[in-house]
Amino acid sequence: MNSITKEAASLGHTELAADNASYIEALYEQYLIDPNSVDTDWQTYFKQYQSPNDAQHNAIKDQFLLLARNQTANKGSIQATDSNINSSSANCADPKQMGVQQLISAYRRRGHRRAKLDPLELHPRAEVEDLTLSYHGLSEADLNTVYPTSDLSIGKAEAPLREIIEIMERIYCRYIGVEYMHVTTSVEKRWMEQYLESNLGYIKFDEEKRLSILERLTAAEGLEKYLARKYTGVKRFGLEGGESFIPALNEIIQRAGGYGTKEMVIGMAHRGRLNLLVNVLGKNPADLFDEFDGKVQPEKGSGDVKYHNGYSSNVMTPGGEAHLALAFNPSHLEIVSPVLEGSVRARQVRRHDTTGNLVLPIVVHGDAAFAGQGVVQETFQMSQTRAYTTGGTLHIVINNQVGFTTSRQEDARSTEYCTDVAKMVHAPILHVNGDDPESVVFAAQLALDYRHKFGKDIIIDLFCYRRNGHNEADEPSATQPLMYAVIKKLPTTRALYADKLIEAGIISSAEVTKYEDDYRESLDRGDYVVNSLVLEPSTDLFVDWTPYLGHDLVDDWDTSVDIEKLKAYGRRMAELPAGFKLQRQVQKVVEQRLAMQTGEEPLNWGAAENLAYATLVDNDEVLVRITGEDVGRGTFSHRHSELFNIDDGSMYVPLAHMSETQARFATYNSLLSEEAVLAFEYGYATTVPNALIVWEAQFGDFVNGAQVVIDQFISSGETKWQRVCGLTMLLPHGFEGQGPEHSSARLERFLQLCAEDNMQVITPTTPAQIYHALRRQAVRPIRKPLIVMSPKSLLRHKLATSNLEELANGKFETVLPEMDDHNADKVTRMVLCGGKVYYDLLEQRRALGLDHVAIVRIEQLYPLPEKRLIAEIEKYSNLAEIVWTQEEPLNQGAWYYLAPHMFRIVVPHPTKAKVMEPVARPASAAPATGSPKLHAQQQQALIAGGLGISVDELSK
Repeated sequence: MNSITKEAASLGHTELAADNASYIEALYEQYLIDPNSVDTDWQTYFKQYQSPNDAQHNAIKDQFLLLARNQTANKGSIQATDSNINSSSANCADPKQMGVQQLISAYRRRGHRRAKLDPLELHPRAEVEDLTLSYHGLSEADLNTVYPTSDLSIGKAEAPLREIIEIMERIYCRYIGVEYMHVTTSVEKRWMEQYLESNLGYIKFDEEKRLSILERLTAAEGLEKYLARKYTGVKRFGLEGGESFIPALNEIIQRAGGYGTKEMVIGMAHRGRLNLLVNVLGKNPADLFDEFDGKVQPEKGSGDVKYHNGYSSNVMTPGGEAHLALAFNPSHLEIVSPVLEGSVRARQVRRHDTTGNLVLPIVVHGDAAFAGQGVVQETFQMSQTRAYTTGGTLHIVINNQVGFTTSRQEDARSTEYCTDVAKMVHAPILHVNGDDPESVVFAAQLALDYRHKFGKDIIIDLFCYRRNGHNEADEPSATQPLMYAVIKKLPTTRALYADKLIEAGIISSAEVTKYEDDYRESLDRGDYVVNSLVLEPSTDLFVDWTPYLGHDLVDDWDTSVDIEKLKAYGRRMAELPAGFKLQRQVQKVVEQRLAMQTGEEPLNWGAAENLAYATLVDNDEVLVRITGEDVGRGTFSHRHSELFNIDDGSMYVPLAHMSETQARFATYNSLLSEEAVLAFEYGYATTVPNALIVWEAQFGDFVNGAQVVIDQFISSGETKWQRVCGLTMLLPHGFEGQGPEHSSARLERFLQLCAEDNMQVITPTTPAQIYHALRRQAVRPIRKPLIVMSPKSLLRHKLATSNLEELANGKFETVLPEMDDHNADKVTRMVLCGGKVYYDLLEQRRALGLDHVAIVRIEQLYPLPEKRLIAEIEKYSNLAEIVWTQEEPLNQGAWYYLAPHMFRIVVPHPTKAKVMEPVARPASAAPATGSPKLHAQQQQALIAGGLGISVDELSK
């Protein structure tokens, strides 16, 4: 390699310091053998200085070692070597030694293709060409030749080729197939090589460890057999065929506890979930049997099936007591992954766990779902981002090698392995044969150690099978006859391992039988079957939600804050670090906002919203977290919670600097995802009660990309699982001629999901209203999701302003009455509406002097404030017509939700006012037209219809 100049070494290459010289040389040696085996940055760097005469230094040194140690086998090599050294580098090193190094590299890269991964051995693996001797210019004649092994971590400087191959076969081609050469960081690859190669491919567990593995396998199999006998044909989505999962997870928990981990949060679908509950988390088997027997009924709400429910417990580990939590999960399989990550992030923030060592996320997947569901990709993409990282997740894929009835690879995926999607974040992948429990436990140790060392995701691909069908009532041989012919003849994993231990003289057949009998008797008695379970857990390991439970949902709540405090917050937000220079328009926003927040001018939406956050973090000590696409500035440039120095690009967040004692304030621009990001924030909000967790859509229309989160968690999580959640969703909504995809947040869908006081849906129309709504959501000790149809054009509308006194002294009003001073006796028509359309109606009503029309805003659609509505109606004794006016098409928006309520409220009323036909855009399959002209025509028609006049009468 050509010399590296001082100039090159000074260009930010701190790795090029003198004390790293040996490391650089080794890295360059690796680059010469295989450029793709080093980071792309290093590839680019080495390419600058590579000479056509560059030779591998190790190869030259190793050649002289070869000459000394293999004189008989290499009689003519001295002359050849001298000649090569004096010629080009292509001939500088012995091609045999080069071939050996390339073969070693091939084992590391491709050994997994030869590994014995499938317990069923249904699909013979093709010969891997680059693992053959001839591919690298070697032959059987070279097997006894001794070669240097400086590139191997096997504890010796040299070995015969035969021994090198035997070692590499044991390490990379037995029951664990490791994929790590796609990892871009050389340090991680070197660590992985040393971890795998230092034990020469032998897994050396002592007798105690091996017996503990057998005990856990006995438990895993024993529970499934017990349930199959006691509840024949009942769905339980058993673990049969994947029993090694239980000792693997037990190993992870105990080893993590030894590292000081205090909480482990587990997410998984239904396969094996009951086994996990009983044999890992310590659920009492008697309680599970009661659920099977139908003795357990939900105290409130709908409840859920037993294999969706969550659970938590404390277990004792070598590092002390640790808290385990199994996340609730619907049948939508992979959607639990981002929910779990959000919960973990919240726990880490609570513990000030900046490294991720105190809280460990573990996600258990199915092979078909892992390969097929897009939320997996979204969650991986989040894993190393500022807003969503959790210090690495340990993934376990229970690879049954079949979906419901789909097992043909050409149907299930386009990749070789179901785990290939994980390579997008350069995560190592450990494929392991589930019928070799010791390899599985070793893989669990390796995975946890890697995550602990590097703080990144890693995957265990547990190759196993499904002994029954998709559920216990399903007959799988109808679609997989060959697979199930093999499975029926195959001994269980426990039986195979027990025979292995008997053969090794570690245990007798009678003792194996006693393991089975003891476990079955424990189930008969209803005893706990997890020895490490803590029956009186420490309360320090989890949050007390009691202050937020058992309250009736009330609308009125005091959200006032002293006006002088508000002014002080405004002044504090306008203070910037010395020398911090803002872009011109942003500087103007900051100056205007200061005038608004100190009472000199009316407040617009952004000024009021930011004041709400300031009061919460400082006055009320409430954590505030805001995420979504472009939330720092706001899609429509209204928030500017993040300010940037135009000279150096540095960022300053005023709301994070309100006082030294304030609560945490964090705002993050998310990746371009709705589903995973919203699910993450749901998980966060269900974990930290004293917080305002806000997710904002770029446009409200895009929220339908997260519909599964809304349906399965946000709207129904409380009734199914008794999980309360205070998540706030800001969904820009309003018809302003921007077309079908930038107009509607699908208000009708949220209203359709409303029942049992499960959430709140509001359409605030003033800055004061959003201020009080956000404060009410946080300071009221009730945690319900808040869905906000937030504005776009109203952010700067001349009429949509509030004064500082309204923020200081007011509260959120579920209904806003007629704001003009009308003679109530002259009012004969009441227009009910919500959102932006109110201001269009108001401007026309004022321009035309229609004093007989009162306009009343319903600011909260659910829970519907019926008493407030009745009170407004009673103000007008001569009322004859009540009409609902909305911008949305008739079949969308709020009308179909409101209609039955309106007739129930109005018809019995003494005024005998008539509920008129609603005024709306014509029913439509799309939310809005793409034609600006048609939009304007429709808008004029609905404004005129709402006011009870013709379009021709509208003010121009």
